[in-house]
Amino acid sequence: MKSQIRILNYLTLLLLLAATLACKDTRVDGLLMKANSEWVQGRNHSAIELFNAVLEVAPSGPQAEESLFRLGEIYYFGLGETDRAINYFQEVVNIQPRGEFSYGAQKYIAEIVELNFRDLDQAIIEYQKLINEYKKPKENPEHQFRIAAIYFKKHNYEQAIVEFDILVENYPSNPWSEEAYLRMTEIMHNMDRCDDAREKYSQFRVKYPDSSFSGEMEFVMASCLEDEGKLKLAYNRFKSLEGDYKYPALLKMKLEGIEGRIQKGGQSKRKIPKRYRKNS
Repeated sequence: MKSQIRILNYLTLLLLLAATLACKDTRVDGLLMKANSEWVQGRNHSAIELFNAVLEVAPSGPQAEESLFRLGEIYYFGLGETDRAINYFQEVVNIQPRGEFSYGAQKYIAEIVELNFRDLDQAIIEYQKLINEYKKPKENPEHQFRIAAIYFKKHNYEQAIVEFDILVENYPSNPWSEEAYLRMTEIMHNMDRCDDAREKYSQFRVKYPDSSFSGEMEFVMASCLEDEGKLKLAYNRFKSLEGDYKYPALLKMKLEGIEGRIQKGGQSKRKIPKRYRKNS
């Protein structure tokens, strides 16, 4: 009889505990819903108070992860306080590395470190984490492209080419790989490596015959001919781009410059003013 009473008391306690937890979850979900509503409507400070209230009631678990993530977004996008924002995103990654909001938080961390803090070495590490630690293969090409582009920003052109090469080898037939070919040929041309640039151009033409970057690739190839002193060939190649090239002012100056060089016997090369050069 006593054992039956103990079992009954135990079951009653479990039911009370479950009811208490359910009541708590309902309260937290209500706070979270209200906080998200305030955030969507642009009432940032009210949303911050409510998300913090969620964290007081539920300091761990999925509701806490979402609250920390939203607080990071508010401080990043709404208030422009990147120092506070990145702290919230890092907390999301730390408390649940494989949680629902972890990947998004890591993307924001990489972006802030690169674009706001301008810590390029650390940014490479953060983008590499996105590739190595998360199973998001469809998004990896973009992260690899960012890594290569950061090496370019650092003026480490050889490593930039290596990273772009990794991109085109690991993620063929991808829009990011398509652009990577263009960036490699541009770098190689600027490094006086036109033979290597032509090899990349040939690979590009096979893989992306109808690419939107074809005009820019042709421009690089024509520039190689010009640099090599093959002025008539360069002129004809530049001329073929009229009407299709996205920087017509630059193309016009190229044609006029080559015409002048040809008239002078190819002895001089007109330098294009910096304001007309295409941004890298």
